Amino acid sequence: MRYPHLFAPLTLNRVVLRNRIVSTAHAEVHAEPGGLPGDRYIAYYEEKAKGGLGLAICGGSSPVSLDSPQGWWRSVNLTTDRVIEPLARLSEAMHRHGAKVMIQATHMGRRSAWHGEHWPHLLTPSGVREPVHRGNAKTIEVEDIARIIRDFAAAARRVQQAGMDGIEISAAHQHLIDQFWSPRTNFRDDAYGGSLENRLRFGIDVLKAVREAVGPDFCVGLRMCGDEFHEDGLDHDALREIAQAMAETGLIDYLGVIGSGADTHNTLANCMPPMALPPEPFAYLAASIKSAVHIPVMHAQSIRDAVQAERLLAAGHADLVGMTRAHIADPHLVMKIRDDREDEIKQCVGANYCIDRQYDGLDVLCIQNAATAREVSMPHIVPRSRGPRRKVVVVGAGPAGMEAARVCAERGHDVVLFERNAAIGGQILLAAKAPQREQMDGIVRWFDLELKRLRVDCRMGTLATQEGIMAEQPDIVVLATGGLSHVYEQVSWGVASGLAVSAWDILSGKKQPARNVLVYDGIGTHAGAGVADFMASRGSLVEVVTPDPKVADDVGGTTFPIFYRRLTAQDVVFTPNYWLERVSTEGDKTIALLRNEYTDAREERVVDQVVIENGIVPNDALYWMLKPQSVNLGQTDVQALYAAEPQPALSETLGDGRYLLFRVGDCISMHNIHASIYDALRLCKDF
Repeated sequence: MRYPHLFAPLTLNRVVLRNRIVSTAHAEVHAEPGGLPGDRYIAYYEEKAKGGLGLAICGGSSPVSLDSPQGWWRSVNLTTDRVIEPLARLSEAMHRHGAKVMIQATHMGRRSAWHGEHWPHLLTPSGVREPVHRGNAKTIEVEDIARIIRDFAAAARRVQQAGMDGIEISAAHQHLIDQFWSPRTNFRDDAYGGSLENRLRFGIDVLKAVREAVGPDFCVGLRMCGDEFHEDGLDHDALREIAQAMAETGLIDYLGVIGSGADTHNTLANCMPPMALPPEPFAYLAASIKSAVHIPVMHAQSIRDAVQAERLLAAGHADLVGMTRAHIADPHLVMKIRDDREDEIKQCVGANYCIDRQYDGLDVLCIQNAATAREVSMPHIVPRSRGPRRKVVVVGAGPAGMEAARVCAERGHDVVLFERNAAIGGQILLAAKAPQREQMDGIVRWFDLELKRLRVDCRMGTLATQEGIMAEQPDIVVLATGGLSHVYEQVSWGVASGLAVSAWDILSGKKQPARNVLVYDGIGTHAGAGVADFMASRGSLVEVVTPDPKVADDVGGTTFPIFYRRLTAQDVVFTPNYWLERVSTEGDKTIALLRNEYTDAREERVVDQVVIENGIVPNDALYWMLKPQSVNLGQTDVQALYAAEPQPALSETLGDGRYLLFRVGDCISMHNIHASIYDALRLCKDF
C-alpha cells in the first residue's frame, strides 16, 4: 500500500480502529431542538462510516451542564437521559459500516453567550470576560465545581449506555478546564489557583469522576491546546508539562493536541486554519507533546490529503490524524484513497465556509459539496437515471454550470457544456486571484477532472446563442450564465464612462492598480477585502470604504481575521459607515464623494483610482430569449425543488423541438458558490 501508516490499525483502550483517520469533534449545528441527534445528524456521520473512516468524534462542545448552554451551535445535549436513545442509533449506524464513534463532552465556562437558552450566569475561574462570545461570567464557586464534576460523570455514563466507543473531554479552545489551567483566566488563591498543581486540580477531578463512572475499559480521551499564543497565557513548554501530568494520571487513553487559543478573533482564526495558513501549521506542537507522553497522540488542523497524513504518521509526529474538514468536503475520502481513486477526491480547499457558518449559528455545510449534511435528501453518489437518455445543454461553466453538467452526466445523459471563456470556473477564477485565496482553484480542478472522466462535451471559448443551443436539439436546457458586475447601473459612480473601475476589472487584469486607490465595497463579502489585498500587495495605497459597520462585515469569524491581519500589515485604511455618492474628476485626479450613514455629512477623497465591488446582477438575456418556446416557460416548481423531488415538467413529452428550460445560480439572483452548486444538484439529480 502507498499509505501503510495511514491504514495500520490502532487500539485505544479496548477500541480497535481500522485505520488512523479521524473526523474530529466539531460543532455541526445539526442536532434537533433540545440537542438530540436526529435523522440528519446520524446520516451526516454514517456517510463518513460508509466512506471508510476509522473514528468519528461527534458533538463538538457538547455540554454536560445546563449552565454550559448549547447556544447558537446546537450541539448534542449530554445533560439529559433523553440523549441515550438517539446516540444509540448513531452508534449502531456507525458500527454497521465498521467505524467507531465517540463524542466530545465539555463545560464551556465563559465561552458562550448568556442571552439565550436558560439565560445562565456563565462560569469561569476568576470572572474574566471572553472577547469572542462576549462571555460575561461570574467567578465559579466550589459548590459549582462539585456540581459540574458530577455532571461530567453523569454525561459519561449516558455516552457509555448509548453503546458509543468512548468519550473525549475538551480542555482546548479555552473551555472551562483549560480556563482553570491558564494564568490568563485563573487568578484564584484557593485550592484551584496559583500553583500548576492547583490549576490542574479541576481537570483531574473531572477525569477521575469520568473514569469512575465508566470503568477502566471504556475509552477516555482529552483534547488540549499545544500553545495558546498569548503572552499572558500558556506557552508550549507549560502545556507540554501539563500534557505529561495528565498522561501520567493513567486516567486517559489518548491526547488530542491542537494549536492556538481561541478566545480572541485573531487566535480563533488559527484553530481551524484557512487556506491562508500553511498546511498542518501546528503539527510541531503535537510532535513535541508526543515525545513527552506514553499514550497515543491525535492531531488535527489543516490535514487535507493522504500524503500529508502519511508523512505525519511515518515521522512519528502523531498516532492519529484528524481530517475533519476533508471529510466535510468528501465523506468518501478514505475509500477513494484505499481504492487508488485519489483524483476523484473532492479535496478541501480551506475556504472555511463550514466553520464560518457555525460561528454565525448556521448549520455546517461545505462550499463545494452540497450533499454534505443533506444526506437524507441529496446524494453523494449520483445514481444513473432509469428513465430515457436525454440531451442536456448547459450554458455557463461557473460553479452552477459545472455541477449541472457533472450531475447530468452521472445520470447518464448526453451533455454539452457551452462556456464563452477559454476555461471553466467562472467567478471562482476571479476569487482565486486574491492573495492567500489561490486554493479556491482546487474547486475548479476537481470539476475539470470529473467533467473529463464523465466525457462531457465541453465547448470552451464558445458563446452560446439561441440558434446554437437549438441546433443541439436539446431535451433540457440549463442556464448557468452567472452574473455581471453590478456597477454600471449606478450612473453617478461613472464606471460606464471610465471614471471608476470594477473589482472584476482589477482581478481579471483588464485594468492595472493605480498608486492611490479607494476601494468601495458595497457588499461586505470576500470580494471587496480580496481586491483591496490584491492591490495593496502590488504596492497601492488603499482605503476601503463601506456602508457596513465594519470592513468585510459578511465574512465569517475564522476568515475575516486573516484579511485584517494582511490589510492592516499593509497599512490599508478602513472607513466603515460611508456610502459612495459620486465619482468625478478634477484634472488628472479622481474625486470620490462619500456620505456618512448616520450624520449625512459629506467627505471627499482625492485619489488616482476608484475601484468598486458591488456584487452582481443576473446575466439573463439568453433566458428571456429561450423562455417563450420552452415547454415549462422556464419555470422551476419550487415546491418540488425544496422538497428534493423531481420536477413535474419532466413527465412531459420532449424532443422534436420541445425542451424544458431551467436556471441555476447567479443568473437568477446573486448567491454564493455553495448555493450555486446546491441549486444545480437538487434540480439535476432527478433528470
